[in-house]
Amino acid sequence: MIKGLTISTIWVLDQDRAKDFYTDKLGLEVRTDMTMGEGGSRFLTVGAKDQPEVELNLMVPGAPAMDFESAEAMKKLIAKGVLGAGVLATDDIHGDYAKLKAHGVEFLQEPRERPYGTEAIFRDDSGNWFSLTQPRAGDLDLGKDWH
Repeated sequence: MIKGLTISTIWVLDQDRAKDFYTDKLGLEVRTDMTMGEGGSRFLTVGAKDQPEVELNLMVPGAPAMDFESAEAMKKLIAKGVLGAGVLATDDIHGDYAKLKAHGVEFLQEPRERPYGTEAIFRDDSGNWFSLTQPRAGDLDLGKDWH
């Protein structure tokens, strides 16, 4: 029986740059950084300190996950900034927005009220966009369906 999501892939253009962005700017921690066998691909994961059961795999499109043509097409889409990578929850949207902006994070939308809470939209260093959302009071339990 499926127990839940543990690792989700975020396609990035450069793993070292992405590692710096997700740790230095967003404040996530490195969980895994290793090469998969001799000459293999790099397995790099990060996650929120308070959510040890979920990791983001920062992966460059290419073998073994996809063929060369698909990888090149994916890289173009990432760089173009058309891929949404997910929702990151916060309990202080205005404070986190100010802190992240001061750290050089590019925001596409400042915090706005939505039916599900307050949301700001930002891009990572590769071009992926994320929703930074503070759910309505009482809905911050990440196990709830609030979005």
